[in-house]
Amino acid sequence: MPLAQQAASVSATRKQALQSKHSALEDRLNELSHHPSASDFEIRKLKTMKLRVREEIEQLT
Repeated sequence: MPLAQQAASVSATRKQALQSKHSALEDRLNELSHHPSASDFEIRKLKTMKLRVREEIEQLT
């Protein structure tokens, strides 16, 4: 397999993994939004992680 094709494959795989992680973070944030005992710190931490993942996805696009 040519090097360029391998790089594209790795990039696509990485993007899929990041999209899955982004979705999991979104699901967790939705769960926490329905719990009055959810800590603001945890919500902020998850939102920051989600933003970083989204930025990395955008860099791969």
